[in-house]
Order: sequence, then C-alpha cells, then structure tokens
Amino acid sequence: MLKSGEIVTRDGTAIGSHNGLANYTIGQRKGLGVASPVPLYVITKDAVRNTLIVGTQDELGSNELIARDVNWVSGETPREPFRAEVKIRYTAKEAEAWVKPNGEGQAEVTFDAPQRDITAGQAAVFYQGDTVVGGGIIL
Repeated sequence: MLKSGEIVTRDGTAIGSHNGLANYTIGQRKGLGVASPVPLYVITKDAVRNTLIVGTQDELGSNELIARDVNWVSGETPREPFRAEVKIRYTAKEAEAWVKPNGEGQAEVTFDAPQRDITAGQAAVFYQGDTVVGGGIIL
C-alpha cells in the first residue's frame, strides 16, 4: 500500500503532498499537483522520510553516481580509474566520465557535465568506443 507524504523543495520547504513515492520518477514534471511560478521537477525521493524533493530544471542533474553489482566484461576489476562513455538508461546518450572501481563490486562515476535523470535501479553501462567494459545498477 502506498503511503502519502510531503513534497518539499531542496531547502526543506513543504509545498504539497504526494500520494506515494512509487508514483513519481526522477525528472518528472507533470502531475506533481503543486502550484509554482516556475516549472518544478522531481529531483530525488527520500524513502526514509517518505518525502518527494522537487526543484527547478537548473537543480536537476548530478555529476556523480555509484553503481553496485558491477560486472566487468574482462572478468577482472580494473585497478585504476579510467575514462569511459557512460550510458545511464537505454534511451540516454553516452556521456564522458571517469569510472573508479572500488574493488567491492561498486564503481564511482564522475561525469564531465551534469546528467539529468540519474535514477536508482537503472543500469549504468561503461563503454570505450564500441566496446562494453562493464556496468552495474545505479544506487
């Protein structure tokens, strides 16, 4: 059963209520049910506090992500950070980034430019040219 909760801005100002976090996706603009002089987007979801955090388009996006359950095509975890093109969802364009394996089945990805719609549970795939180097699930 879905539980309603607050919709807040990044600074914590309550501006409305939601009808269950599962009904919203990162980057969503329509159907938020809050009035604002500027368009608002879902920035993140805080499951611990059952809070939907919204903000302007300028606030949407991040330069970083962590991927879990990373699989390396070579079968071995790279020892050093490396450059790659990273795709964060099936329909997304690859983006230049540094990938830093941590040896615990995770990798930290730092993009050259902020990426919209980095979403927990989606796949992050690391490419070097046309070759898939590895990939994991976004935390």
